[in-house]
Amino acid sequence: MAGEYDSTEFVDTDFTTQKSSFAAPTREDVDRRVVDAQQKLVALKRAQEELERERAGLEELRRRQGEFQTGRQEIVQQLTRGLGLLEEAEFVARRDAEQMVKTVGDFRAALMKVQAIHDEAWTKENFQIELTRALTTIENARMEWNSARLKLPVLAGENKPAAAISQNATPISAAPSLADLSFGQLCKIGLAMTWPLLLVALGALGIFIAILARK
Repeated sequence: MAGEYDSTEFVDTDFTTQKSSFAAPTREDVDRRVVDAQQKLVALKRAQEELERERAGLEELRRRQGEFQTGRQEIVQQLTRGLGLLEEAEFVARRDAEQMVKTVGDFRAALMKVQAIHDEAWTKENFQIELTRALTTIENARMEWNSARLKLPVLAGENKPAAAISQNATPISAAPSLADLSFGQLCKIGLAMTWPLLLVALGALGIFIAILARK
């Protein structure tokens, strides 16, 4: 015979326990959770700001490192090029200075020889010999002068830089050749090249005539 009916026999005790243990959050619990969430957001924002500052610092460091690398490379190239130019200029200046010293000595020697010519002491017997010696001395001095002018532009009054001279100079190919000149132009050129010797010869002739007139 079936036993008596028990009302608790078909009841899930676990579900009933869980259901009975659930309680709706109170106002205080919600407020506390809101405060906790706000505090976490503030902490996250502070961490984000710190990361932004760190990133900005790293970017500035990278920029300065790039500036250092670029600046070092540029200044090394500039100093290397400058040293090369200055060393070349120093070599040219030293060579020119040595040439000037040598030319000064040659000029002084040539000047002394020219000044040592005392034509007033020439006699009728040695006039031809002394005149030849004097003309030779003067011609040697002139050759020394012309040679120095080619080596030292300062003697020709050329103080312009070499670049300016090359820009303003007439190309060699543009100069007319002797074959293109007329006879009159050739005569003028020959006269311009020989007139110093003619003046010396005329001067010597005048001196010779003066000596003969005194005698």
